[in-house]
Amino acid sequence: MVSYICCTKLNSMKYIKLYLLVAFLIVSCKTVQETSNKADNLVIPVVQDTREIQGGMWIPSLLEGINEQEMMQLGSKMTAKDIYDVNNSSLKDAIVHFNGGCTSEIISPNGLLLTNHHCGYGAIQSHSTVEHDYLENGFWAKSYEEELSNPSMSVTFIKRIDDVTAEVFSGITETMDEAAKMKLINQNILKVTKKVQKESWQDANVKSFYDGNQYLLFVTEEYKDVRLVGAPPSSIGKFGADTDNWMWPRHTGDFSMFRIYADANNKPAEYSKDNVPYKPNHYLPISLDGVAEKDFTLVFGFPGSTDEYLPAVAVDQIVNVLNPAKIEVRDNALKIVDSYMRKDPAIKIQYASKFASIANYWKKWIGENQGIKKSNAIQKKKELEAEFSKIVAEKDLVGYSTLLSDFEKLYSEIESVSLARDYWIEVAYRNVELLNITFRAFQLEQAYLNGGDGAFEKVKEATINRFEGFYKNYSAEVDKPVFEKLVGLYAEKSPKEYLPANMQGVNFSDLTNRVYSNSKLTSLEGAKELLTGSPEEVMKKLNADEGYIFGKELHTVFYSKMEPKFQELNLQLRAVQKKYMKALMDVFPNKRFFPDANSTLRVTYGQVRGYEPKDGVYYNTTTYLDGVLEKYVPGDYEFDVPQKLRDLYNNKDYGQYAENGKMPVCFIGTNHTTGGNSGSPAIDAYGNLIGLNFDRVWEGTMSDMNYDPDICRNIMVDIRYVLFIVDKYAGAKNLIEEMKLVHPKK
Repeated sequence: MVSYICCTKLNSMKYIKLYLLVAFLIVSCKTVQETSNKADNLVIPVVQDTREIQGGMWIPSLLEGINEQEMMQLGSKMTAKDIYDVNNSSLKDAIVHFNGGCTSEIISPNGLLLTNHHCGYGAIQSHSTVEHDYLENGFWAKSYEEELSNPSMSVTFIKRIDDVTAEVFSGITETMDEAAKMKLINQNILKVTKKVQKESWQDANVKSFYDGNQYLLFVTEEYKDVRLVGAPPSSIGKFGADTDNWMWPRHTGDFSMFRIYADANNKPAEYSKDNVPYKPNHYLPISLDGVAEKDFTLVFGFPGSTDEYLPAVAVDQIVNVLNPAKIEVRDNALKIVDSYMRKDPAIKIQYASKFASIANYWKKWIGENQGIKKSNAIQKKKELEAEFSKIVAEKDLVGYSTLLSDFEKLYSEIESVSLARDYWIEVAYRNVELLNITFRAFQLEQAYLNGGDGAFEKVKEATINRFEGFYKNYSAEVDKPVFEKLVGLYAEKSPKEYLPANMQGVNFSDLTNRVYSNSKLTSLEGAKELLTGSPEEVMKKLNADEGYIFGKELHTVFYSKMEPKFQELNLQLRAVQKKYMKALMDVFPNKRFFPDANSTLRVTYGQVRGYEPKDGVYYNTTTYLDGVLEKYVPGDYEFDVPQKLRDLYNNKDYGQYAENGKMPVCFIGTNHTTGGNSGSPAIDAYGNLIGLNFDRVWEGTMSDMNYDPDICRNIMVDIRYVLFIVDKYAGAKNLIEEMKLVHPKK
């Protein structure tokens, strides 16, 4: 911005013109703090209600223009190139896909990674024993030498994003059926990835957007030496556990720290003691200034999956048919597992990560159903569809006239098999562990039948390796009552046309006792015994095992009846959905449409804001350590508080991280997030880290299908709480010294 004028030796006319120009600029523009990003010359649109520009998961390489202007309207001081730039350092260089599921960010010049505690939970658990319980007590490396390696963990950077839609659609014609189209599209994708320009250590993959109407190529770098650096005890990192999950107010310090290691040339490398800390192109400075109502927030990460453009009939089916079935299965499993975890510390360690995983989406589906109903989402979709049909008829858009009736027909046809498929997934694949073991053995048998001895040996080795890790956290004592309850529920509730014969007219108590008394698959030693010998010998032993016999029939019905029918109908639905997505953009050209999440790099922008979950109740934006002590229940695994944290609170020993004498813990914003955004950085208007995304409010979990700016809120750990725990609680000042702490507001 212009701050003064040197007018020496200007003639009067030039001086008057220059004065008028500067006066115009001063009147027309709001003075903002000048930053290195040079965003001042952007045109900021006037939007009376900022809810109009909340929501959406936008592709970072396509932010210039309207997205950039909307961010400025919400308070951002960054340009699109500050966020994503291929040729220069930008925010994207600090954002990392964490182990294929979560997001993490680099917060030091030495490759220090920050992510959620629940994202690092499996690694923390794998290093824990009853004697050295890092879940219970936390872990802090005070030097590089103390950091713990994680052989199966990796992190991925996005180096470049290219639009390859034209290449992928090459040769596609409207006369081709959907199977032929998809076959050619997949062939074209292979060609695109093979010819892409990239370095030898880089990878490339192509992803579909807008339900198959656009394709983007991502050039990536994967680093496979990732070491655990620090994690608070679960009483901090998982405070509130499943009771508080998806809830607000929240008081969870959901963070953990890792470090990326590279070879001597800063390139990806397998684990080696000779590797050195990775030197990033960019790392996030950390703001100590905190947040206030209406502050700009940018969440950058890898959201997993959303379905924002489903028709009303699909959402109705999810809310009233599919979700209730899955909720009931998991509700029963969780009650049984919880009863064992509460009375046995060893089982608690074994099942901690699995229990959290099962509970997470169980509670999410409950909140999602409630949110859809509260926001009247199905009716709103019906109203949009009525308007859509009216415009299609008025403009005689014949190609779009049958889309909604096609949806009605196909969702009616797919409902039964979808429900049966969900029961198989929830019971046979996810929640009854013995049946999951039989599924792995079933895959081994199929490999032998279809690929002979060579395929058998390859899959057998992978199966045994999988079993080594699986049985470490398996208890037949816990699994047995889960089997009896869930298999009985499956037999009672699943559509009969897809029910295996061995689940009909059965006494499930007798069946359970027989299976768990006789099957060798209830232990690692027994499983290895079954898998020892020639392929013929292994097949003979497997097919004589009580557990495998039962599981095999379930899996056979799934692959022979359920999956073919589901995929046949789903392929047709995908074709209609693709056309409907294009139709929506054609029929409503002035509406904004962002692509659904698909685990690719996205930005979502919003503001720090409270909300009103129900009449007469208003939730503020921020929680404090006071709330942790208010929830404190001595000895309770969800709400216990470590003595040291209580001492720090009582002494008000908060260091430089307090706000008006109080210790902030969490805050909420209007950012549109979903699974996969766990661990995503919350970034302020200037590009500094202010928080760590880890959850959504329960009333807003329906944002995967219907984002509502009035009640959809994401939950973030205040970065000052993270620093307070690292510094004052853990005494890991070595980590604080790595970071760049700033005061952008001051």
